[in-house]
Amino acid sequence: MTDLPDTYDPETVETKWRQEWQGSDVYEYEDTGATDYVVDTPPPYPTGNLHLGHGLQWAYIDFAARYHRLIGDDVLFPQGWDCHGLPTEVKVEENHDIHRTDVPRDEFRQMCIEHTEDQIDSMKETMRDLGFGIDWSAEFKTMDPEYWGKTQRSFVEMADNDYVYRDEHPVNWCPRCETAIADAEVETAEGVEGTLYYVTFPGVGNDDIEIATTRPELLAACVSMAVDPDDERYDDRIGDTFEVPLFGQEVELIADEAVDGDFGTGAVMICTFGDKQDVDWWAEYDLDLRPVFGEDGTLTDEAGEYAGLAIEEAKETIAEDLDAEGFLNDTEPTTQNVGQCWRCDTPIEILSKEQWFVEVRQDEILEHAQAVDWIPEHMYDRLEDWTEGMDWDWVISRQRVFATPIPAWQCADCDYWHIADADEVPVEPSEDDPAVGECPECGASDWTGETDVMDTWMDSSITPLHVQGWPEGLDLADFEPTGLRPQGHDIIRTWAFYTLLRVGAMTDEKPWDDILINGMVFGPDGNKMSKSRGNVVTPEEGIEEFGADAIRQALALGGQPGSDVQYQPKEATSAARFQTKVWNITRFAAGHLEEDREPLSDPAYRDVDRWILSRCSTVAASVREDMDAYRFDQALRTLREFVWHDLADDYLELIKGRLYEGRPGERDAARQALHTALSASLRMVSPFAPFLTEEAWHALPGTEGSVHAADWPNLDMVDEESEVAGALIADVASTVRSWKSDEGMALNAELTKVEAYPDEVPDRAVDTYDLSEAVNAPVHVREGVPAVELVPVEVDPDHATIGPKFRDRAGAVIAALEDMDPADVAAQKRRQGEIEVESDGEGAVIPGDAVEIHEEHRAESGEEVAVLESEHATVLIYP
Repeated sequence: MTDLPDTYDPETVETKWRQEWQGSDVYEYEDTGATDYVVDTPPPYPTGNLHLGHGLQWAYIDFAARYHRLIGDDVLFPQGWDCHGLPTEVKVEENHDIHRTDVPRDEFRQMCIEHTEDQIDSMKETMRDLGFGIDWSAEFKTMDPEYWGKTQRSFVEMADNDYVYRDEHPVNWCPRCETAIADAEVETAEGVEGTLYYVTFPGVGNDDIEIATTRPELLAACVSMAVDPDDERYDDRIGDTFEVPLFGQEVELIADEAVDGDFGTGAVMICTFGDKQDVDWWAEYDLDLRPVFGEDGTLTDEAGEYAGLAIEEAKETIAEDLDAEGFLNDTEPTTQNVGQCWRCDTPIEILSKEQWFVEVRQDEILEHAQAVDWIPEHMYDRLEDWTEGMDWDWVISRQRVFATPIPAWQCADCDYWHIADADEVPVEPSEDDPAVGECPECGASDWTGETDVMDTWMDSSITPLHVQGWPEGLDLADFEPTGLRPQGHDIIRTWAFYTLLRVGAMTDEKPWDDILINGMVFGPDGNKMSKSRGNVVTPEEGIEEFGADAIRQALALGGQPGSDVQYQPKEATSAARFQTKVWNITRFAAGHLEEDREPLSDPAYRDVDRWILSRCSTVAASVREDMDAYRFDQALRTLREFVWHDLADDYLELIKGRLYEGRPGERDAARQALHTALSASLRMVSPFAPFLTEEAWHALPGTEGSVHAADWPNLDMVDEESEVAGALIADVASTVRSWKSDEGMALNAELTKVEAYPDEVPDRAVDTYDLSEAVNAPVHVREGVPAVELVPVEVDPDHATIGPKFRDRAGAVIAALEDMDPADVAAQKRRQGEIEVESDGEGAVIPGDAVEIHEEHRAESGEEVAVLESEHATVLIYP
């Protein structure tokens, strides 16, 4: 027998098990020969802050990982950290009040590493606080040379297969971060206020033309002009030449269907480059390249006297000069969509730069994406839309420091580029010489190491390979998809897309079997969490108020995977109450079970025992089906309904008589059924409430080891007849006990008898032993319809109506009414709508609505009886 505290204290229990698990191997992967379930866990960016959105995502992962351990799979739930990238560099520059070029590369990189380590430590602490069953022995950091060696190796593999190439091409460029960025890193700011400038371009041997532009600073980069071929205003002007005001270069007017004739004057500049449309026209019509913007966001020498001005300054100055020279005809306010850097919100520019690219083969990506099971299914559409809309290949080189070095060198004599061999990596080309020695093109031996680094998505897009041990423990030819990729819907176009591209290119396989998409977590007010709204709830705040298990359950119940979830404290409160219920059940059971108990081979089960075991079997099968499909919200609702109502409210109350006063065989059967149902329940609840169930499991006699190393319940005890009988018994017991409570009676008050007339009559006799004990009365299950009738037993006059009507006679009239047979009064009221009385020899007629008739049920024998309609039966209670 185990003693447990009267109340459940989450803080004490969760602190205890966090410490216990940290020093144990309960979550470590072990190859037992069973089915592998490998999680391609998201490597979050180390911000130091694990928010509730992370909490939702990792809760989903943890639910799945814990469940798969229970069903016997060999689970690998690793944790990585996507360390590299602009955000860390920007933060380190802010913290140290420097620019990255102010210190040597290796020194700045070390600053980034130290900052990242601090951020990781903080996030790991929150992960442990939330009870995530991560295999920390499989932790990885993309900033470690061992990992970026794998990234370099993947670069080499893809270069060998012609996916990676170097070329000059227009790319998105952030002037603030001074680096190229991929399309997926460009965020669109909508409805940005701007100005539309109407500018005259003087004709060269023909009439002038007026264009409308929001970017006069691009005039120096103007290489052509375009109109809609169906625009009648310009029918005879195609091919005309015009001079660009202020700058003097001559440009030709062309016609192209991509022009919006309703914008401005219908004539637009083509510049290198204002946007992607300019890039398309530049390539299609083989136009000149006039690079006007520099890497730092200032104008180049191509801009003449405006060289050195920042872009916004140039816009203003050039507009003023256009006006002064008579070229600016008008201006008007407008709104536009502006592409911005995802990191610093600086408007991006498009520069033509020599960069490293990965070829985007759309059909190949979609073929592998279609082979993945998307949960929910419609999330695939987002991936497909993004893939089909890709205009450019993926630019992967970044002009930064803290990222994986690109393993390449340029020949100092002939500009030939050498890429490292797979067995050379990891390498730092800015410090190391290539193993090749002499240049295979010209024989020179001087090399310049590439200083550009890789896009951080190059690191994280090989996680399915890394978690399976590539390259040391896995040959690419033997790669099989990982079990699960969990991720947010906001990075489908990045992490999901890039992983499909990269793993598909390297293995010709899909990266994962399942991809589980989670939404965002909104605040209690239903809005996106933000400091300005004051609706931010941190995991730490939730844990402090409710405990980690309650927060986990609230996240599970917030909605289905893929949907945005509103964090609702009421769900956490409900979860805390459920935990109290589980605790109380365990305390009760532990007080009636022996540590050295041996399971009975042929227990003398009664109907309620067979009912709870059948219900438990059904629930285990239903919950398993939901967990297999990642329907965590439905699985938890089913479990809570069973544990709270069937097991605690009904079964425990029904077997107390046997547990306290039953004969040994009957008592032991109840004990065994209770232990079976409760131990099964703890195992099924454990993915959602790991701390509570671990403590309860250890307190429950007859259990061994950790609940998280136990087996999923496999009861196979479904008994449909017993379920019908048990449901009836539980229903009648609950109905009678509720009636006693309403009547102000003690729950153990003795009753004469109880009769139940079920809606569905069981095929065999119902065992009412436990029911009789629970309601303290003989209980009989009858067929048919009860023979009862409502009998008028009391007359209740309305004095407020009768008094004013009969004045001085009112007292006598009421007395005469009360002396009448209630049945007679009821009959008159029913037939006539009024009641005639004799008072002191005088007649009086009382309105029917001034008299209330109280009725009681009476059995055929004339006994008073309470008739109640329950869920499964009509119940007659004889007080």
